[in-house]
Amino acid sequence: MPKNSLARGYGLAAVIIVIWTGFMLVSRLGGTGALTPFDVAAIRMGTAGLIVLPLWLRAGRASLLDGKVMALTLTGGLGYTLLTFSGFRLAPAAHAGILLPGFQPLAMAFCAWVVMGERPSAQRWAGISVIVAGAATLGYSVFRQGVETLGGDSSFVIASFCWALYTVLARRWKISPWEVTINVAMLAAMVYLPIYLVALPKTIAQASLGEIALQAAYQGVLAAVIQMVIYMRAVELLGPSRMGVLVALVPPLAAAAAVPVLHEPVTPLVIVSLLLVSAGVFVGNAGSSLLPRMSKCPT
Repeated sequence: MPKNSLARGYGLAAVIIVIWTGFMLVSRLGGTGALTPFDVAAIRMGTAGLIVLPLWLRAGRASLLDGKVMALTLTGGLGYTLLTFSGFRLAPAAHAGILLPGFQPLAMAFCAWVVMGERPSAQRWAGISVIVAGAATLGYSVFRQGVETLGGDSSFVIASFCWALYTVLARRWKISPWEVTINVAMLAAMVYLPIYLVALPKTIAQASLGEIALQAAYQGVLAAVIQMVIYMRAVELLGPSRMGVLVALVPPLAAAAAVPVLHEPVTPLVIVSLLLVSAGVFVGNAGSSLLPRMSKCPT
């Protein structure tokens, strides 16, 4: 792959890391807000659906009942979103900051192996192992309180695997970033919003306009549309397994950023975790070509 394409891929990956880190901080800041997870999901999907509606109409109203579109919507649209916001009801946002991106190296490598037959090299596995050690270091102080948050933590883990499967399927089917974003956003809104309006609990009427606007801007515009396009383009350039390794930087970076933003204390575990994950990312991405080929899984 040309070096300029790799540079663009790493640049886009850096943008994604910043967006995901910000998502963790915003979620922790808004953890005591008036909106329920169902409200936030509705705001996210409704805003994204309105944004992509003109593009969907201009593209000729592509069929949303296509099997590939439905699979991507179930995994990356509905599955990831609903599991993530449900997890926020049962576990602290700090747990999401560790589990959602922290499981990506393993989840992405596993899904790429099963779906695409791509087996990570020994060097990639070495990097993943160091990343896991770093994530475990950060998680030790967070999860040692007990098992009361097990339900929420399980939701975050499953959500991470949903995102990994969504990424690998989109890459396997060679669907363009814009096509994925438009169709998934449209179908997710069409499926979820009627169910939300009729059957799900709502407290959106008690929320301030500022709180709703913040969620619409961050969740509906930045995360559900802009981030989706940038992320899928980065995956095109770098590959799903490499992208999974890179986003593992989010947990320690979010913990470090929480020091000045949320005035949380820095601890030796945060420093050790950041160093280990950074080392794992370097090892997993190092190589003469910067993008080592993966060997095919024997069939």
